[in-house]
Amino acid sequence: MREACRLVAVILRELSQAVEPGVKTMFFEELALKRCADFKVKPAFLGMYGFPFALCCSVNEEVVHGFPSERTLTEGDIVSFDMGVVYDGFYGDAATTVPVGTIDGTTAALLQVTQESLAKGIAEAKAGNDLYDISRAVQKHVEGHGLSVVRRFVGHGIGRKLHEKPEIPNFEPKEAPRIPLLPGMVLAIEPMVTAGGPDVEVLSDNWTAVTKDRSLSAHFEHTVAVTKNGPRILSLAE
Repeated sequence: MREACRLVAVILRELSQAVEPGVKTMFFEELALKRCADFKVKPAFLGMYGFPFALCCSVNEEVVHGFPSERTLTEGDIVSFDMGVVYDGFYGDAATTVPVGTIDGTTAALLQVTQESLAKGIAEAKAGNDLYDISRAVQKHVEGHGLSVVRRFVGHGIGRKLHEKPEIPNFEPKEAPRIPLLPGMVLAIEPMVTAGGPDVEVLSDNWTAVTKDRSLSAHFEHTVAVTKNGPRILSLAE
């Protein structure tokens, strides 16, 4: 799983480095497919549940599951990449949000808080903690900065399948059963945060989720192993 996740991180790093005004988002899909072929890995998302691309590419108010297209990035946009691969029967999964050129301070704060909330959640992925300690840490940090967490989509367990139990919400559910974290569990933790309200809707393509109020949204994700020595982030390029 570490190698699967490392390759995802390498691909995401290259995609991020290629972001600039004037680039069509389909370019990133083509690059992701090329790198999967180079690394001899299978793109995890392509064909899963009928999804037609290897890469989720979501711009501005698009939260997740955006389609790569002929859309051209412009100065001040933000673009989220969510990518997965299958290596030797195991899945890797990670996501990042990247500024296009220069962004304003409010947008930069959205990206920073979302990334910080991921770090806060990962810090709670310790053996002996409860799963919802992760959720609580994310929610507290995001809402403490006046932003909202998306509730319709959640993180998940991961291993020989892309989506395994347990689900990992970015908010603490009420009256949910406690789920103890144990060494050997691997979790895809992925805060999806909006600058406005938490509600989303899915567009007519039946995939692209956007904020209902069309506020900007950011998405960061790491795959993390729970170990007896604390959380270990698997989705790092080095």
